[in-house]
Amino acid sequence: MKITSIEIFRIKADWTSAVNRLSPVIIRINTDEGISGLGEVGLAFGVGADAGVGYVRNIAQAFLIGADPMKIEGVWETLFRKTFWALGGGPVIYGGLSAVDIACWDIKGKALKQPVYQLLGGKTNEKLRTYASQLQFGWDPVNPVPAKTPEEYAEEARKAVAQGYNAVKVNPLMFDEKGLRGYDTLKILPYEKVKLIYNRIKAIREAVGPAVDIILETHALLTGTTAIQVGRALEEFNLMYYEEATPPLNPKVMKKVAENVKIPLATGERLYTRWGFRPFLEDQIIAVAQPDLCLAGGISETKKIADYANIYDVQIQAHVCGGPVSTAAALHLEAVIPNFIIHEHVVAATQEGMVALVEQDLQPKNSYFDVPDAPGLGVTLNEKVVNKYEKVVVK
Repeated sequence: MKITSIEIFRIKADWTSAVNRLSPVIIRINTDEGISGLGEVGLAFGVGADAGVGYVRNIAQAFLIGADPMKIEGVWETLFRKTFWALGGGPVIYGGLSAVDIACWDIKGKALKQPVYQLLGGKTNEKLRTYASQLQFGWDPVNPVPAKTPEEYAEEARKAVAQGYNAVKVNPLMFDEKGLRGYDTLKILPYEKVKLIYNRIKAIREAVGPAVDIILETHALLTGTTAIQVGRALEEFNLMYYEEATPPLNPKVMKKVAENVKIPLATGERLYTRWGFRPFLEDQIIAVAQPDLCLAGGISETKKIADYANIYDVQIQAHVCGGPVSTAAALHLEAVIPNFIIHEHVVAATQEGMVALVEQDLQPKNSYFDVPDAPGLGVTLNEKVVNKYEKVVVK
């Protein structure tokens, strides 16, 4: 089997709110046997999606046309060893590599008429628990509005629980008391800021009760000192874990937080490959690793990260903040690994425009996902929808 062309779809999500906009970059690899596979570059949020499009185009031209997609390890090693920059890494480089790897697994599953999870070893988890992620943006797929007051945070949590979720995640410091971003979290926090953060989490806990898990998210906006301030202030609320307490650029700073806060730490969405996760695992800094399959190196590499984490009793919650291909890839891996803990589901993934990108509706029921059972990833692009967007084709 040989790759004959690669299509790159740049989805510009004009159908969603600017508050929490996700614009996925989806690729489709086509072969001479008529089998195609889908992948996704993990740059749907933040800045860099156009660079992801360009990088996939470059590696397609240089390495992929004529390659055998069934030789997944070989393709991965080529893109890792022979592109020069991958040996240093970064989200654009590994985002492109990840998309290609995922698409190759999709092709292989379809060629062998098996869902990807079967090729990875079969299910150890029949149903996958999920949580409602990023309540601070507002848990409303049509018109999300940033939460400001503690009561508004509580109300967003109640909305998610009413939909069947038994776990939620929130960043209580992303917005100030006026709902604006940008206040200084790099200096020691004054009493009133810590109190506002405390009151927001307290309101959520009181709204959902003790049986609903709360995950604390801070998007690496804190320093070691301020992360300890916030963590200690919130210890009484029995939080499930504390995500990106500090940037992952300096593992020793995060280790200091782990040693001074009685909440399990998590990180991983800005780490790439086994090498990126190594210090956090070997130094026992985190309890939960959060690799993004569309950034960390695809299905192939994230499976290795998960196995590596299992040596250190670290659990896996894949970071999922993109389109439906990202969701599908994560579900297949999470079904297989024994150290899976929970799946991330953002409100943007429930929006009509996002759901419409594929023919299948990947949504949880009562806080649990089923894994697609069709061959490959089990998702198919909605041609009428995706062809409305910008597309680059490499032959």
